[in-house]
Amino acid sequence: MTVLFVIVLAVSGVTLLAYVAARPDTFRVERAAVIEASPRQIFPYMEDFRRFSEWSPYEQLDPTMSRTHSGAKTGKGAVYEWNGRGKAGKGRMEIAHVTPARMVVIRLDFLKPFESHNIVEFTLNPEGVRTRVTWAMRGANPYAAKLMQLFVNMDRLVGKDFEKGLAALKALVEQRSTDTLARVAAG
Repeated sequence: MTVLFVIVLAVSGVTLLAYVAARPDTFRVERAAVIEASPRQIFPYMEDFRRFSEWSPYEQLDPTMSRTHSGAKTGKGAVYEWNGRGKAGKGRMEIAHVTPARMVVIRLDFLKPFESHNIVEFTLNPEGVRTRVTWAMRGANPYAAKLMQLFVNMDRLVGKDFEKGLAALKALVEQRSTDTLARVAAG
C-alpha cells in the first residue's frame, strides 16, 4: 500500500508539473472604460507620470513610497521610479512610444518583491463624444509565475486594480470637463 501511495503521489506530481509547463508562456491583462471626454482631454493623464498620482490605484499602496521622475517631462523618454515598503515594491516605468491622443506604451520593470519586465499600453479610441480607454499589460509568463497562477488568478488580481484606476480616471476627467464647461458658461 505504501508503494502504491508513493507511485500515485509521484504520478500526480509529474502531471501537475506538466500541466504548469503547458500553460501559456505569455500573459495579457486588459480592462476598458468609456469616459465622457475626448482623447485630447484624457491623454495628458497618461503621457505625464507626474499626473499618475491623481488616478493610479498603485499610488495609494504605500504612503511612504519614494518617487523619482527623470528623462523627458512627458511622452517618450519620461521615467518614473518608485521604492516602497510592502506591496508597492520597487520598480521603474519608462514611456517607450507615444501616438498623441491615441496611445502610450510603457516599459514596466518590477525589481521588488519579485523581478519582472512587462509592457503596459494605454489606448484611446474615440466613440463619438466619448472615448474608450483601454489599459493593458502583457509580458512573459515564466514557470514560477505559471505555478503561482494555480493559486492566484492574475487577471482578476491585476484586473481589479485596472478597473479601480480607470474608474478614478473617469471620475477625474469627467469632473474636470464639467468644471471647465461651468467656467466657460459663467465667463
